[in-house]
Amino acid sequence: MNYKDQEAGTSALPQADVSPSSGKSIYTRRDVLKGAAMGAGLFAGAKVLGPRNRAAAGPSSRSTSATPKRGGVLRVGMTSGGADDTIDPLVWPTNMDGLRVFQLYDSLTALDKQAQPQLALAEEFTPNANATEWTVRLREGVTFHDGKPLTIDDVIYTYKLVANPKNPLTGFVLLGPVDVANIKKLDSRTMRVPCHSPYESFFASQACYQFFIIPEGSNPETVRVGTGPFKFESFTPGEQSTFTRNDNYWQTGLPYVDKVVISDYADDTSQVNGLISGQLDLIGALLGDDIPAIKTGGCDVLVENGGAYGPFTMRVDQPPFDDIRVRQAMRLVVDRPEMLDLVFGGYGLIGNDLFAPFDPSYDHALPQRHADIEQAKFLLKQAGHEHLTVTLVTSDIGAGSIKAAQVFAEQASAAGVTVNLQQVPVSTLYGPNYLKWTFAQDVWTYYPYLPNAQETFIKGAVFNECHVNNAKYTRLFNEANATVNDGLRTELIHEMQTLEYNGEASGYIVPYFIPSIDGFTKHVHGLTPSDTSNPLGGFDLSNVWMD
Repeated sequence: MNYKDQEAGTSALPQADVSPSSGKSIYTRRDVLKGAAMGAGLFAGAKVLGPRNRAAAGPSSRSTSATPKRGGVLRVGMTSGGADDTIDPLVWPTNMDGLRVFQLYDSLTALDKQAQPQLALAEEFTPNANATEWTVRLREGVTFHDGKPLTIDDVIYTYKLVANPKNPLTGFVLLGPVDVANIKKLDSRTMRVPCHSPYESFFASQACYQFFIIPEGSNPETVRVGTGPFKFESFTPGEQSTFTRNDNYWQTGLPYVDKVVISDYADDTSQVNGLISGQLDLIGALLGDDIPAIKTGGCDVLVENGGAYGPFTMRVDQPPFDDIRVRQAMRLVVDRPEMLDLVFGGYGLIGNDLFAPFDPSYDHALPQRHADIEQAKFLLKQAGHEHLTVTLVTSDIGAGSIKAAQVFAEQASAAGVTVNLQQVPVSTLYGPNYLKWTFAQDVWTYYPYLPNAQETFIKGAVFNECHVNNAKYTRLFNEANATVNDGLRTELIHEMQTLEYNGEASGYIVPYFIPSIDGFTKHVHGLTPSDTSNPLGGFDLSNVWMD
């Protein structure tokens, strides 16, 4: 497919919907998942995800005024920050870091509000006949905050930083198929990107939060200059950061507010109190329990349906989970609607042990898995584990994670399974034993399907916590990436998802997808939901305005 603007210089995204998304660190998933733990919040309905059931309205309210106003200072509060806060656009761990990064930087492609990859800084992504080479062209007239024009040299420089074998950064896995060393500059705005193997999902991969473009020669740890909607003014780790409007932003007319002040808060209660008391205008990544206080305090909420997920992870190379019957039994003990009710108060989207629910290739035809205690007992007895006892490592890595573990343990007991919970600090879960736990939990922000598979289940995947090594699955992945025909590629992905669903190429239990909830005062407008699960409309403050 040729991803190209119909009119040069015009964004392929609706102008008010440009929203890149959050990021992952490669050298440790601990940092990544702290950022992905943005799923705090609820989404209405306890609904099974279906092809037409992607974004039901939750207990939210959005301004629909047709005349946005310019000016004002937007005061934003959120938790997850601390002394280690950063504005490194290529390696950022937390929600607070992501919120800052998204105001300063842009990437070549981005996920839109429906979590679909679209052109952003690039105006063209064109593969050759077999997707072994891509032509990428930047849109014209984009400048960095210091006035320097964006050129293809900046892109190549960023790619080489990410893929440096001596110090690989956030996105090096997704650049793995790319022959970075032999990228050829064709002109100041165009490059030819060779690949070691066919790479049809290259376009989608560049929207995966890890490729914010920085000026050639700059240090990502100290750079403060990007192409984003706001410019850097000040930053005090663990406390506050301030950004001012970029009058030359490439998205015409955006942003609306003159200044954004982002403050770190220790917990939900303090930021909710800050909103109600008038110290803040907007807060993000909240819990469902916060909704009544926000409403009672005269403020409003926005519930964002998203594709973030918190899987239970079973190592398929260690007993008892090396037996597929045990893995399927553990999936069958989960009463998903009950778990949603107990963990999220009845809000949320029910999962079916697959990821990437908004990817066009997601197989909605696979039967929704329901609790079946008798079948679970049968499979466990058949596998010789009639009275199974397992230890589940849990941690406060995302909204409801510990509560979900407690619910899982209770539900599993109905099938004669004893689940002993081992609660550890986040730093322990994602410490040296990460990728070694036999049975644990994780949390992922939204990725399109093939990039997510690339990091989880194919042979050699860097975050293969389940130790999946299914030759057919990897072969299908390679074939899907070598296929430029959308229909055929979807068929191949459906085969991959069937292998996951049947337990042959997956150790995941995915009971639900994690939404997000934000609070705002009556003076804030333009905040719109994002299926990416990133809070504050996908970290998108460029569209927010105040009356």
